[in-house]
Amino acid sequence: MDDKNQTKMTEFQFLGLTDILHQQIVLFIMLSIVYLVTLGGNVAMIILIWIDLRFHTPMYFFLSHLSFVDICSSSSIAPKMLCDIFVEKKGISFMGCATQMWCFGLFVATECFLLASMAYDRYIAICKPLLYTLIMSQRVCVQLVVAPYVMGLISDMTHTTFAFRLPYCGPNTINHFFCDLLPVLSLACADTQVNQFLLFILAGALGVLSGVIILVSYIYIVVTILRIRSAEGRRKAFSTCSSHFLN
Repeated sequence: MDDKNQTKMTEFQFLGLTDILHQQIVLFIMLSIVYLVTLGGNVAMIILIWIDLRFHTPMYFFLSHLSFVDICSSSSIAPKMLCDIFVEKKGISFMGCATQMWCFGLFVATECFLLASMAYDRYIAICKPLLYTLIMSQRVCVQLVVAPYVMGLISDMTHTTFAFRLPYCGPNTINHFFCDLLPVLSLACADTQVNQFLLFILAGALGVLSGVIILVSYIYIVVTILRIRSAEGRRKAFSTCSSHFLN
């Protein structure tokens, strides 16, 4: 397409969830409750972990960061989505869309690797209990938290940068309720095969890597627990993983 025929995009419009009033009311109430419960529960958990010395352990250190990431990922979407439910024109600026995509992608990718860090922590706690305090030092715990943020940042910066370097000059209605990567790419006035290839490679690699770490860790954990002869011992071992299973 010739540059002279392109119009620079300054705003996107969301298609939204529904235009039917009673459905909008139900959705607004349900989504508001879910968001407030998510927000309140995670904030309460973070406060409790940081003020109670009994929870100053590696497991709860990871759990507090998982709660923080959960707050950030849901807050990058929910407030705007709730505001747009009853609005006819569900608009978002070009930079606002890029920011929302960046925030959501960053914290979702970070959460995957935080779960992997938690799985490794539980593996050490159950399979190598005598070495736990030596291996899971404060320095190692910080590294296991920083690494997921770095991995998420690298992945998300790549996707967002490549996506918003493309020209957007045609339809501006996103067939979604927030700025997700693929719906935004479908509006680009250029070939997006490179973007889709990057998404497939990076998302696949990160997903497989974190998934393998979690799977292998819990295979070792389950095998170790099954070797415990007493039912009480097995119960206590499983209870130490309950917070990870719930997440």
